[in-house]
Amino acid sequence: MNYLLDTHILLWTLIDPDKVPGAMRRVIEDTENRVWFSAASIWEIAIKNSLGREDFPVEPAMIRKAARQMGLEELAVTGEHAVGVGSLPWLHRDPFDRLLVAQARAGGMKLLSLDPEVNAYFVRGKSRR
Repeated sequence: MNYLLDTHILLWTLIDPDKVPGAMRRVIEDTENRVWFSAASIWEIAIKNSLGREDFPVEPAMIRKAARQMGLEELAVTGEHAVGVGSLPWLHRDPFDRLLVAQARAGGMKLLSLDPEVNAYFVRGKSRR
């Protein structure tokens, strides 16, 4: 199975794995699964880091390197993903999360997120515009 980590789960996996809920952690650690992180997450981390906030001292290059060393696969952002964002209902306003949803849908992946608004995209019948 293919899984895409949302940015929060990616950061927890690499920095504080005990915060990742047990079921998600087992999915991530299962070598039968292919676990991906998105270039969009690295972009989001880079933007937050560039703001110089003391509560976000995360270096995007270090996160990318750590993810690769852990065996996570990197998913590039494509035009198909960008187009997919436009067809999503407005269940969530965060542009990075919307891109992750579009990437997961395009790749037939399950998106691992704790955000109920993100997870709503994968529940049938949700189509609010």
